[in-house]
Amino acid sequence: MLTVLAPLVLLLNGLAAGVMLGTLLGGFPYFAVLPVDRYVHAHAFMGQRYDPAMPLCLLGTIVLDAVLAFEAQQAGARALFAAAGLIAAITPVIALTKNAPVNRWMRTLDPDHLPDDFKDPRRQWGAWNSVRSWLTIAALVLNCAALGFLL
Repeated sequence: MLTVLAPLVLLLNGLAAGVMLGTLLGGFPYFAVLPVDRYVHAHAFMGQRYDPAMPLCLLGTIVLDAVLAFEAQQAGARALFAAAGLIAAITPVIALTKNAPVNRWMRTLDPDHLPDDFKDPRRQWGAWNSVRSWLTIAALVLNCAALGFLL
């Protein structure tokens, strides 16, 4: 079972970490330099492109890490899979409580007719996106280290 689940957790976590790294290196820096109306349009477009793939990758990572934490024979692997799963579990919490509400709101806005009280969410959204990105990447590092115990 470990020979199937360990590569699968690396695949799912790696896909999620790759997308998150992409937002750190290109997505958010691009958003940050756009005029507000273009940012609203771009954010609404990009915000809907990652569902349902990202949630499935993250939830799969969490579930597989939990299973691997119980199934691995080596204590080091068990500890690292458990830590990776816990860290990975923080990512969807941040996404659901901090980033997704902004994403949903942005999809409702007309970039050509922004509300008078529009508050640009880029700084706060970007900060939370950075935190969840680094957590997802950290989980991948821990999963890779755990795999080392199994080889």
